[in-house]
Formats: sequence, C-alpha cells, structure tokens
Amino acid sequence: MELSRLARKEIINLYDGARLGYVGESDLLIDEQSGQIKAIIITPRGLPVRFGRTRELIIPWVAVKRVGKETMIIDISATKQPFHSQVDE
Repeated sequence: MELSRLARKEIINLYDGARLGYVGESDLLIDEQSGQIKAIIITPRGLPVRFGRTRELIIPWVAVKRVGKETMIIDISATKQPFHSQVDE
C-alpha cells in the first residue's frame, strides 16, 4: 500500500471505539534495516500541553488488526496499554 493511501486512514481502537486520529497526522517508527513499520506514534488531539511537554501514544504495529478502505483498526485493550512517553517541545 502506498503511504499516501495509508495516511488517509482513521485510527480506531477496537477495544473502546476511540477515534485516535489519522495516520497522516501521526509519526511512523520504521526499521532502518527492513523498511517495515514498527510502531505508530500518535499525539492525541485535545491533550493539554504542560510546560512545553506533550504526551505521545506509541502503538506497536502488531496491535494493527485490519486496514480497511477508510479506517485502520487497532486493538489496545485496558490490559494491553500502549507505551506512553513525554516529549519536550
């Protein structure tokens, strides 16, 4: 799939139906050796920025369950919390 087509996909969590944003608004962590996507890094919309820091949601590529015509379905359940990191801006 072309990156331009992937960028238009809306990311939805299967666990709670949360709409997390679009792939095009996210960053991708790509393995330099293989070129494969390792993770999607999302800065959730509406999160307050405190003291120049934002909170990111890092979703491993293995959590992607299906890529459809308009959406990307991920499965991040309450027991499988994605990694959160704080980044200085």
